[in-house]
Amino acid sequence: MPVVELKGVSKRFGKVVASSDIDLRIEDGEYVTILGPSGCGKTTLIRMIAGILEPSEGQVLIGGRDMSGIPIEERDIGYVFQNIALFPHLNMLENVSYGPIVKDMSEEDRQTIPVRYLELVNLLDRMKVFPSALSGGEQQKVALARALASGARLLLLDEPLSALDARVRMDLRYELRRITKDLGLTVLHVTHDQEEAMTVSDRIVLMRNGRIVESNTPEMMYRAPKELFTANFIGETNLLAGVVVENRDDRTLVEVRDGTVVEAQPSKFEPGDAVVISVRPERVHALEEGLNAVVRTMSFMGTYIRITAEADSEDILGFDVPVPRGRDFNIGDNVHLGWSMASALLYPRPPGGIAEAVKLE
Repeated sequence: MPVVELKGVSKRFGKVVASSDIDLRIEDGEYVTILGPSGCGKTTLIRMIAGILEPSEGQVLIGGRDMSGIPIEERDIGYVFQNIALFPHLNMLENVSYGPIVKDMSEEDRQTIPVRYLELVNLLDRMKVFPSALSGGEQQKVALARALASGARLLLLDEPLSALDARVRMDLRYELRRITKDLGLTVLHVTHDQEEAMTVSDRIVLMRNGRIVESNTPEMMYRAPKELFTANFIGETNLLAGVVVENRDDRTLVEVRDGTVVEAQPSKFEPGDAVVISVRPERVHALEEGLNAVVRTMSFMGTYIRITAEADSEDILGFDVPVPRGRDFNIGDNVHLGWSMASALLYPRPPGGIAEAVKLE
């Protein structure tokens, strides 16, 4: 199984820098998702690994071998595209047989391998059907089987689920992880969908403006993001500007814009430091005391009601209340909002402002 390494990789298109000084290592059998907003450089990155694009600077290594000048067909990879690129004039079995034929495998392998992978994606009973007769999800499963049938140990997935309906996406992402883990493949999966990345990945690599912002497990990216952009991009969060007034061993006290003092996790900030508090909506609660706010909107979300309230500090905070208790609130109600000290993370206040630090472009 191949280790993938990128060392100082950059890609420029004229004056446009699509990727800048990327260092990344993907271990044997690891499922890594490159996540980020549109235009952040994630597709450029996967295309350089595939050999569709050559880096302007730096090295791409697969299994320790420098891929400079090595064409895509010699990199021993499987590639699944966003636009489901099946051969329309071939049935499912013939589509999946393409790799073994091109690789000049033995006659026995040409007969058995396509059948094995169609069975793996639960489409063996439709092997004589043409692409036009399949649903989008079924077509993408066949595209996956075709990529696997070539014998590649490295699988590249470029927005493989974005063209599918929501329910199909949900089902197929579980199938992707199950199949690739069962086969012990190394996987690099590109997506802009945060939930998709959280579901399938061993590790998420978050990109912005051609650079890696941070890399960690899905759980740590959500629970303890190192960067303010990450906290805002992965999941949802409330961001409040404040100033540190006291730093104790077990908590940090922060004064927000209306003068209310709130608690956050212990930190290295000093009194007087300008900071940003990040607290997830599911961690905010209506209490007896806390930030004074007025309910502005209420949205039914199934098992809970998402409420947004405008605080006296002029911050807009979202908080979640389980059904049916959420129906006790009404637009215009005065509420006091708070959270546990452990739920609030602190970040240095960006010189250019919070909005600039978290914007997607």
